[in-house]
Amino acid sequence: MRVVPLAAGECLNVAALTERGAAWRVRAYPAGFALLLHPRRGPLLLDTGYSPGVVALMRRWPGLLYGLVTPVRLAPAQTALAQLARLGIVAADVGHVIVSHLHADHVGALRDFPAATFHLDQAASAPLLRLRGLSAVRRAFLPELLPPDFTSRSRALDFRAAPPGFGPFEEVADVFGDASIFALKVPGHAPGMLALVVRTELGAELTGDGRGLTLLASDAAWSAGALRRGGEVHPLARLAFWDAGEERSSRRKLRRWLEAHPLARVIVSHDVPEAAMPEPESPEPERPGV
Repeated sequence: MRVVPLAAGECLNVAALTERGAAWRVRAYPAGFALLLHPRRGPLLLDTGYSPGVVALMRRWPGLLYGLVTPVRLAPAQTALAQLARLGIVAADVGHVIVSHLHADHVGALRDFPAATFHLDQAASAPLLRLRGLSAVRRAFLPELLPPDFTSRSRALDFRAAPPGFGPFEEVADVFGDASIFALKVPGHAPGMLALVVRTELGAELTGDGRGLTLLASDAAWSAGALRRGGEVHPLARLAFWDAGEERSSRRKLRRWLEAHPLARVIVSHDVPEAAMPEPESPEPERPGV
């Protein structure tokens, strides 16, 4: 299965808040989402990035506060719909969207995919879904972004005892029941947040060194490098987490999984994606700059 990392717009933040020791300067961070080309399910998405609807909500109360804290930039050509169209994919082709969590930069364009079923950790996300007004904005959630039929189109992921190859995670969800995409619980940054392990090469071993696997880590870190190294955000940034203790625990679990699968590709939502792992006989590709 092929994973195509994309980004629908970007947000502005202070670099020193996202990574301890970085400069105190404003930096642009992509609002990443991913296109997954499933051999039987067709094109599906992990999240959607921003949309014009997000920008509109940030121009009026109470979303205005969200936009002041986290300014957003989005050009028309950057929307999920526009980028998929350039790949020959229309909204009706997307039958499934896996929702990593409910922050605005991840669900901003859900309304643009009326044929999609939404897959998420429904029970764990419930506390955020109940929020409205300032309470929701404080948690980076804009309820108006969700389609009116969001609940009826949502499917709760079925978490069960993890098979070999997923330690230290005790439970995983086989999203489509075909061992192609597995969801991991990584709460803390937001309630119910998910990461995905995708088998991007035929026959990739879950118990091997990670070659042929891609970890889509959502917002577990601001960069793939920080996730691999165990880098911390600034203490001020931790104030925005739903549960700072859970966030640290989830990040440590992902790092331990990566230590056991060092050749796995890592993609986080707000960083330039790592290059895919080359075949053994190929020279290592240059990594894109940040």
